Amino acid sequence: MRGYFGFGAEGISKPMNMGNLVRSAHAFGAQFVFTVSAHYSVREGKSDTSKAPNHLPWYDWDSCEEMVLPNKCKLVGVELIDDAIELPSFHHPKQAAYVLGPEMGSLSKEMIKKCDYTIKIPTKFCINVQIAGSIVMYDRIRSLGKFAQRPQTEVEQKND
Repeated sequence: MRGYFGFGAEGISKPMNMGNLVRSAHAFGAQFVFTVSAHYSVREGKSDTSKAPNHLPWYDWDSCEEMVLPNKCKLVGVELIDDAIELPSFHHPKQAAYVLGPEMGSLSKEMIKKCDYTIKIPTKFCINVQIAGSIVMYDRIRSLGKFAQRPQTEVEQKND
């Protein structure tokens, strides 16, 4: 797969959620992770058993105004809002940074303005921040990776 991606969260407050998110980002091949306006040191998350900060750059920004992304990197907000692009219809940029909102809230208006794209997972209601992140990362590698096309029917799929 060509390109790169980073993953982070704005306003996150639970170390376990951020630990799980960065562990997933590390597993899916992210090149960096980040927090914006984190409410404490989210590096305390014991759920990151991969020790992602030892292997990936980790950026901690106090506000979205302070964010500095690599040149040509598109910022993609993940938020359940009406005018967001539904994830199954989204073409992931080759260079992207994805940002999720806090556990009990949404991305700030400033962050949404900063985003080049806003996408949503087509669910009935919000899901856990780490699960949402993993779904987006899986969709990215599935759509940009070099995988065989899926069979059109179950019959084509059988290994007889």
